[in-house]
Amino acid sequence: MKRALAFAPLVLLALLVVVGVVMLTRGGERQTVSDGRIGRPAPVFELARLDGGAPLTNEAMAGRAYVINVFASWCTPCRAEHPQLMAMREQGVEIVGVAYKDEPGDAAAFLNELGDPFRVVVLDPEGRFGLDLGTAGVPETFVIGVDGTIRAVHRGPLTSDVIERTIAPALAR
Repeated sequence: MKRALAFAPLVLLALLVVVGVVMLTRGGERQTVSDGRIGRPAPVFELARLDGGAPLTNEAMAGRAYVINVFASWCTPCRAEHPQLMAMREQGVEIVGVAYKDEPGDAAAFLNELGDPFRVVVLDPEGRFGLDLGTAGVPETFVIGVDGTIRAVHRGPLTSDVIERTIAPALAR
């Protein structure tokens, strides 16, 4: 009996490892969720630019549809989605990049290395704007309509399928 109890922690650890591996490797991608934000006004903002120019405000973006992409240089999935953002830019999509809880120098180096798909990059060093948007983590993408409302939200890295099914239709509305 004592021998069986001695192996119990190892069995429990092995079980946790198996569950963890299954959860991390299961198929599918994160579901697009709205958290009730779709149809609500985008948050009011005034954010410092990475390039040091005048702060970007929601008023400056008024009257046009655009995408907000919340990213960070330390985020591995952000690297994975980057080619999709570059392709969207080539198609004329206006994208505002939000460097979430990131150092300006690190964000700049990230964009210098991979290319800059953004119309403008703003800084959110403490994550306050991300909280206002309802960000749960990075990367996340929000489509803001001409009327200033949130039209779509995607949590996780963008794929061509997500862009085709979620982002592009929301921009076209």
